[in-house]
Amino acid sequence: MARDGDVPTIFNPKRVRAPSVIITSEEVVEADRSIDVERERPNGPPTPLSPRAPLTPQTSVSSAPPLTTQPSLQQTFSESAASSQDEERQVRDKGCPRSCCSKIAKKIYYGVCVTFVLVASWVTVTHCIKYLYLQDYSPIHSADFSMFNNYTSRFRTHHLYNAPFFTAWFCTNWLILFYPIYLIVMLIHNKCKSANSIACNAFNDFKEKGFTFARFLSRCSLFCLLWVVTIYMYTYSLKILLSTDVVALFATNVSCIYLLSWVILHEQFVGVRIVAAILCDTGIALLAYMDGITGNSTLGGVVLAACAAAGFAIFKVLFRKVMGEVNTGQRALFFSILGIVNATLLWPVCLALYLTGTELLPAHRMPWMHLLIASVALLVFHMGFQFGNLVTYNIFVSIALITAVPVSAALDVVLYGVCFEGMKLSGIILITVGFSLVMLPDNWPDYIMRLLRWSRRRQRGNDGSGRNRDTVDYRTGYIRSHLRSPSGRVR
Repeated sequence: MARDGDVPTIFNPKRVRAPSVIITSEEVVEADRSIDVERERPNGPPTPLSPRAPLTPQTSVSSAPPLTTQPSLQQTFSESAASSQDEERQVRDKGCPRSCCSKIAKKIYYGVCVTFVLVASWVTVTHCIKYLYLQDYSPIHSADFSMFNNYTSRFRTHHLYNAPFFTAWFCTNWLILFYPIYLIVMLIHNKCKSANSIACNAFNDFKEKGFTFARFLSRCSLFCLLWVVTIYMYTYSLKILLSTDVVALFATNVSCIYLLSWVILHEQFVGVRIVAAILCDTGIALLAYMDGITGNSTLGGVVLAACAAAGFAIFKVLFRKVMGEVNTGQRALFFSILGIVNATLLWPVCLALYLTGTELLPAHRMPWMHLLIASVALLVFHMGFQFGNLVTYNIFVSIALITAVPVSAALDVVLYGVCFEGMKLSGIILITVGFSLVMLPDNWPDYIMRLLRWSRRRQRGNDGSGRNRDTVDYRTGYIRSHLRSPSGRVR
């Protein structure tokens, strides 16, 4: 039972919610008048205008003036949130207009651009280093060097370039620019961060992994030695072989990376990649004996190029094993420190090789332009190779190594009139096929089964076998159609 002055079903003390009826100013005036009248009659019975009179919903609604409804708090909050989202969307559309491409399409477009940059830079590096060995760098104006003694003239009067270690050392020095370029890009992208905070974050991440300064520097030194030896074997093989042969042999590093990852990193075993490794090894063997067995240095050049590919694979797998998962800032910092260690510790080796006559440098006409172009192109290649997976899929980064083979072959045909035939052509084709098999995904049989099922369905539709689609499936009792699976579920 409702007590006097209570309005049932409207003011329920067990429910806490916003009132759906508000009191107007006229009702407030009526209530004030009733209070005054009650004060004049303190002992009289309650009048119809008295608030103590029992009211029913019918009488209260009928006697009251027109009431206005008030919106609930949830509705008000949703409307305000929607309006704020509309304003944010308008500001975003004005600042950065919507693109007509999806994220997957953008990644594919970026992947094509990254592949083009990597192919152009890698072919430029290879052909510039090859060009250094082919040219005669005699001085433009003849000069009399009789003032030099025999010991000095033995190193200063030659006109050939034969310094593979100096080339590797000089090109590796440009890795110092890895982290400065990364800082510039990050400062442009994140204007709220400072260079000190970005650098401190990279060093702190290495500290959290347990790297001390001495331990980090020692590991950078070991990786620097492995890196320089790899580049040295690559540049030395260019002195013996054609650029296309060296590029194709270096592309076999993907099979080496898989084998080492399977053994060291315990990655998933994929049988087709073992077949790819066998094909790559067969291609290397064909290139090794393409000019015969005796009387030439082709075998030594092929061995050097194959060892360079293996060295790069060892470098990449050991980096993941020793350094673990690193972000872009840590990777850029590592390569910059690698360049600093190379420039600081290995310059005496270059000087010793030059003074002993092991390496020859045309001091009167050094090919600095070609060295600079090769160094900058190598820096661009490694930056794209290390950071290309941030903007696109990793397959576009890896496929650039094998795409450089036909581009380099075209340049060899145009510049030097090379003819690819016989064992040389067969070896390159086998390496290309092995590279393609390594790039297959881990679940490649699933994709093949889907393709076979799709082709089978399409063949049934083209053969006119659709007339049997209305036959009853006795396992489920449903009529066979494209709308239901054999188990009876709607597709």
